[in-house]
Amino acid sequence: QVQLVESGGGSVQAGGSLRLSCGATGYTGGIYCWAWFRQAPGKEREGVATIEPGGTTSYADSVKGRFTISKDNAKASLYLQMNSLKPEDTAMYTCAASRYRGGSCRRYEYSYWGQGTQVTVSS
Repeated sequence: QVQLVESGGGSVQAGGSLRLSCGATGYTGGIYCWAWFRQAPGKEREGVATIEPGGTTSYADSVKGRFTISKDNAKASLYLQMNSLKPEDTAMYTCAASRYRGGSCRRYEYSYWGQGTQVTVSS
């Protein structure tokens, strides 16, 4: 059973940066899709970024050019570098993983979820 734990959230002023980390335990290798999601109060959860097994990345339009998703397979860790943060980026950020079964990771329903880390951006 894969368990995910996020860290790195916090409060920052608009224009600032944060780097989120997601560590995986119980991860026995294999090929996985990895993703970051976020949910703001009163809003639906939205996908922020995904990374395919081969390393191809994709982003929500709202974060393109500002956020970067990356992974370190040796450390079983996923990252989200967030630059030029805006107040509308305020949300609970959660990492997710799912064993790869073919196709695009952007269309997956993810099997494993972390507990989330709060990001608050003030104007």
